[in-house]
Amino acid sequence: MRKQKGFSLIELLIVVAIILIIAAIAIPNLLRARIAANESSAVASLRTINTAEISYNSSYPTVGFAATLGALSGTSCAPPTSTGACLIDTTLASGTKSGYTFLVANASGTPVSTYSANANPLTPNQTGVRYFCSIADAVIRVSAAGATCTGTEQPLQ
Repeated sequence: MRKQKGFSLIELLIVVAIILIIAAIAIPNLLRARIAANESSAVASLRTINTAEISYNSSYPTVGFAATLGALSGTSCAPPTSTGACLIDTTLASGTKSGYTFLVANASGTPVSTYSANANPLTPNQTGVRYFCSIADAVIRVSAAGATCTGTEQPLQ
């Protein structure tokens, strides 16, 4: 009889089982890493919005803070205006970035003296676990699920 070369069915099943066990261990860690990356991006984006709001307020003191993300953005920046200040990129101005949605709300006063910026996960527990917000004091806070920032929330550690 001639000796056959190759792997037996049992050997192949063992290799597949080992690969599946490794994947079962690695995939949850990958998802947690992606959530952490999305949350870090959301905090950085809120910092960008806060910096843009402060610059906007300094550039347009008769308007105050911007009431929308669109006013902080812009496509024609020669010259920038109070309706398109070109302080943030268009991806962030669209309101969705890295698994989070962004919103500027509660702009009030004449000139606008206060605002609230929120970052909420697109799909809770998949793209992010925590909700973030900030007000005119530019402190990033962890907020309740989808709540508008009041300034009484726990500051980000």
